[in-house]
Amino acid sequence: MSGYENKVRILQVEDNALDAELVLTELDQDGLAYEVMLVDDEPAFTAALDSFEPNIVLSDLSMPSFSGERALQILRERSAEIPFIFISATLGEEAAIVALRNGATDYILKQNTARLASAVRRALREAEEQRARARAELELIRAQRFESLALLAGGLSHDLRNLLQPLLLAGDTLEDYADDPRLARLGALVRDCGRRGLEMVSSMLSFARGARRAEQVRLGALLEALKLLMQGSVPRSIEMNVDIFDADVAFEGNHTELQQCLLNLCLNAIQAMPDGGHLKVETAQANLPEDFFVEGEQPAPGRYLRLSVIDTGAGMTTEVLQRLFEPFFTTKELGTGLGLLSCKRIVASHGGLMRVRSKLGEGTQFHLYLPLNPEEGVDAEPLVMESSLQGEAERVLVVVEEAVQLSLLADTLDAYGYQAGASQSGTAALQWIEAHGVPDLVVMDADMNLFTGVRTLAALLDHGYTGAVLLLARPDKPPNLDELPQLDHLYILDKPIQSKALLRKVREALEASGRA
Repeated sequence: MSGYENKVRILQVEDNALDAELVLTELDQDGLAYEVMLVDDEPAFTAALDSFEPNIVLSDLSMPSFSGERALQILRERSAEIPFIFISATLGEEAAIVALRNGATDYILKQNTARLASAVRRALREAEEQRARARAELELIRAQRFESLALLAGGLSHDLRNLLQPLLLAGDTLEDYADDPRLARLGALVRDCGRRGLEMVSSMLSFARGARRAEQVRLGALLEALKLLMQGSVPRSIEMNVDIFDADVAFEGNHTELQQCLLNLCLNAIQAMPDGGHLKVETAQANLPEDFFVEGEQPAPGRYLRLSVIDTGAGMTTEVLQRLFEPFFTTKELGTGLGLLSCKRIVASHGGLMRVRSKLGEGTQFHLYLPLNPEEGVDAEPLVMESSLQGEAERVLVVVEEAVQLSLLADTLDAYGYQAGASQSGTAALQWIEAHGVPDLVVMDADMNLFTGVRTLAALLDHGYTGAVLLLARPDKPPNLDELPQLDHLYILDKPIQSKALLRKVREALEASGRA
């Protein structure tokens, strides 16, 4: 039957050997494949539930040293899913109703066993459907929990970015003190810690929210994000290595989905090594010939990127390997059986394929093959010679609500030769213009609360400002530019920003607007 790998395991509670044989004869005539264990007392019944692990129980009503009612009670205390069918010559209508209320699945009279086989098949089918519904409900609950986590991550990411922003700016500022090596080293340390924290926040937020678009995926960035996410999940007893053959190899795909796939395979590998071992994520380019593809796969020989997750864990039997990608099949006590199926679908959506190699006691290897177009490969960014970042006393108005960020941004601009004005709100910015006149450039946070960046900018334009604008915006929440008047020189910088990126963009904006 569907859902049963070999034979249906039947636990038969009967003290009469002839009656037990008659019941099995009915199942034989129907062609049901089964194996049976016969018991007639409570200790044997209880032991069989543990050792035999039946798929269904067929029980007589009364026996000299045991009863069907007691067998049903014991079973239901342990499991609500295993079907229980009474087979009795003395079961009356009222007793049958009571039995069904107490959790019996069905009842059959020994005088009329013609419908026994169909009742057994129906009970097994309904039990399987019930288990599938329970798994689906559990998966829905987990999906809802994951959605809540994504919403929470989105809310926290903004606050975390604000906390990391001063580290990036202060680190760059301290590093400029080349005459004091200690300050320069401290600056590099602060900046690197801030950048590492930002990468972790971005990776977790990207994974929690999920990306739905194709993009250029860089191999190095994909596996660095994986290492960050795995950082707290690898126990000390497991050694994890990530081998990137070329960090600059790029291809079209979905970064988040591939990250999810690799993360799932790595976590599975860790669970397969409870006593420790070696986990390796390996990458390589492979040229696949036509005979590499198996029946059911569309042959597409050519150049592929191979991503491999290899562990030295328990390995899998041939039987488990054959069912590995079945929906809801799992060897874990609390698993849903959907992780590997999701991985296979993700790889297939990228035009790729999966291979699994495993042997009991010798570990497991998952190989993902993703197609590479002829033009895909090393995609290094061209080296751009940057001009001087020094200002020439141009007036720059900085409008940021966060006091620490505002101070650091203004200090950075002052240190590089600009005259920086600082305002913590749109209202304060308008007051600054009234007092000091129109600036050469405006640097503004697009994410202000009391007087939004868009509203502030509209008000500045009403006051006669015609220069360039640098909007500091969250990557996941770009400003609505449709609300703005026409601007000839509008630039958007993703937060958190770094000093050098800000200074480059300031020079570019001033020169483009003729205010340099």
